[in-house]
Amino acid sequence: MFFYLAKAVWFLLQPSCFIAFLLLAGTIMVWTYWARWGRRIVALAAGLLLIAGLSPLGNAMVLPLEDRFKRADLEKLPAPTGFIVLGGSESRLVGEARHAPSLNEAGERLVEAAILARQFPDAKIAFSGGDAGIFYPAKSEASGAESLLTALGVSEDRLVLEANSRDTYENAVYLKQELTSLGLAGPDRRWVLITSAYHMPRAMGCFRQAGLDVEAWPVDYRTRGPQDLTRPFDKVSEGLRRVDMASREWVGLFAYWLTGRTDALFPAPAATS
Repeated sequence: MFFYLAKAVWFLLQPSCFIAFLLLAGTIMVWTYWARWGRRIVALAAGLLLIAGLSPLGNAMVLPLEDRFKRADLEKLPAPTGFIVLGGSESRLVGEARHAPSLNEAGERLVEAAILARQFPDAKIAFSGGDAGIFYPAKSEASGAESLLTALGVSEDRLVLEANSRDTYENAVYLKQELTSLGLAGPDRRWVLITSAYHMPRAMGCFRQAGLDVEAWPVDYRTRGPQDLTRPFDKVSEGLRRVDMASREWVGLFAYWLTGRTDALFPAPAATS
């Protein structure tokens, strides 16, 4: 129920759709008795569109998320038991139709997993991702990840595939169950989590809540750092997309914390002694 409700609510509230609905409502009102309010609403929507689309607002929203967790020290002992890769990097509908790998902006998740698999030949690669489509169902992301990772040289006996999860919380819960059943979870095991840097706080909170201790390995950075706080976008579509992405993550953090899916409102790195 949570999965479907979250999809529906977010469709209505994401900034790009909200601005579009404002424009539509204002335009309709212009031709009615409330024409004055209609013009005000249209002007408001146009202002929001310019701010969200051209200003550095999206970068300012993303930067705290990306900087929350640093990369784990992979040189320290013991060596990683394995690397956990979260879904969200594949366009399964396109890939199935074209019979070819189809990676999206988060493709670094799988690329980085293949690189680390080569660096740590004894480590497992655990991929978690099912089919999150509602109107256009497709095969699980795990099936696509399996094909791509094996093509990149990762042997099948090193792969742990979880193909039922549809969101980050289910990634953590279902993968914990899978690793436990295989005897790969426990205090003597060291797992490193690979996901987009902006998504890492929510992912870490979910895995902690699920009882699976992981270390962070953020990838897919969207900003260079503080210098992007003053960098405007040259395309309205790109800036608006960045605001949508960041808003989704901040709203997700709040919703997950409110429903007990994460261990903190804004999960932070574990304190070191």
